[in-house]
Amino acid sequence: MANVTLKGGEVQLRGSFLETNDLAPNFALVNQKLETLTLESFKGKKKIIATVVSLDTAVCKIETKKINELALTYPEAVVLIISKDLPFRQKEICKTEHLDNILILSDIRPDSTFGKNYGVLIEDGPLAGLFARSIVLLNESDKVIYSELVSEITEEPQLNELSKHM
Repeated sequence: MANVTLKGGEVQLRGSFLETNDLAPNFALVNQKLETLTLESFKGKKKIIATVVSLDTAVCKIETKKINELALTYPEAVVLIISKDLPFRQKEICKTEHLDNILILSDIRPDSTFGKNYGVLIEDGPLAGLFARSIVLLNESDKVIYSELVSEITEEPQLNELSKHM
């Protein structure tokens, strides 16, 4: 179990965060059409997976816009932003913010398997049940090439470090 901070106060995460050379576990997430997508849905492609607390927060919105721009640089990769936001809200934000280069998915199912398996589910504190901020790069075989669990939830990941591993 990893720990991160929220405005300096420690919060615990459930599960183990993925590290370089780990094989990413499968997931079942919901898209804006309420269809279930799995890791297998993106078989044979590089994947950038970013988790955010909520697309309705300022930092998450800024980060998502930056990742949307970054996606243009890597057309060979599937870029996924994952949160607990309802797919309906995600769709509104995508339209308003012109997020056309990424796929935003929701882990709205009650068991929150993704959050546990990827080690980003916040277990305590005011954001319990949501996701910590992270970014993971998977190769075409779903092996982790790069991962960053952002130590302070209110800060953005190091996208320049991600770019070094593409």
